[in-house]
Amino acid sequence: MNASANTTRRALSLGALLLAAIAAGCGDSTSAAVNLSPTTPGAGTGTGVTGGHGPSPVVLGTAGAYVILAKSGVSNVPTSAVTGDIGLSPAAASFITGFSLSLPAGGASSTSAQVTGSVFASDYAAPTPANLTTAISDMQTAYVNAAGRATPDHTELASGNLGGLTLPAGLYKWSNTVLIPTDVTLSGGANDVWIFQIAGGVTQSSATHVILSGGALAQNVFWQVAGVMDIGTTAHMEGEILSLTSITLHTGAITNGRLLAQTAVTLAGNTVVKK
Repeated sequence: MNASANTTRRALSLGALLLAAIAAGCGDSTSAAVNLSPTTPGAGTGTGVTGGHGPSPVVLGTAGAYVILAKSGVSNVPTSAVTGDIGLSPAAASFITGFSLSLPAGGASSTSAQVTGSVFASDYAAPTPANLTTAISDMQTAYVNAAGRATPDHTELASGNLGGLTLPAGLYKWSNTVLIPTDVTLSGGANDVWIFQIAGGVTQSSATHVILSGGALAQNVFWQVAGVMDIGTTAHMEGEILSLTSITLHTGAITNGRLLAQTAVTLAGNTVVKK
């Protein structure tokens, strides 16, 4: 009887130890989140100035003269605040909506109370049509250049979920959609460069932020996006967006940089500032 009792006690003790080990293991797996943020900048000298990191910047050419440049349309739900010029070609000015444009007779550009700058369209007076044709060509060349950069420093980082990451300068590549469900930080200096090569789209959740730290500049951040660039309500984006398709900003979203789309740009009460 005593032997049987001892055996039972030993079995219970072993069971208790096993349960404790399992519980400890579960606790470790849930409490220790893996930080997938790279710890060092990628290859290259950035803008070429001493101390810079990452790939060389994407040359925008004359497309860089515009804060918004598109081919098929620029629509807006008032009231937005756009700082910089808007350009549209080959679509005509009738495809720029929601800005209450004012065009002088025979004018090469129009104005809007919502735009600190000028608005240009393919059917305005010379030299606007030719200038826009060149700018659109430069935009497409910049997109191809960004997409063609070889030897990325990071491929499929975090499976495309950038939420909570801190990203140093570098060339990043994804074969599918990229998500920004929570804030992401781009940390580096004024001469550092980031290029994000994205074969799908980008979805930035509402009220999230792309944060620049350490002196990083929006003009040195390039989002090459084959799909739709979708920036959520009151979200904050930084950088030059080169989209093969469309760029959509939802109500109250803010962007510092440029919106360069090979189809359309859609605004809804946004702040867009050229950097």
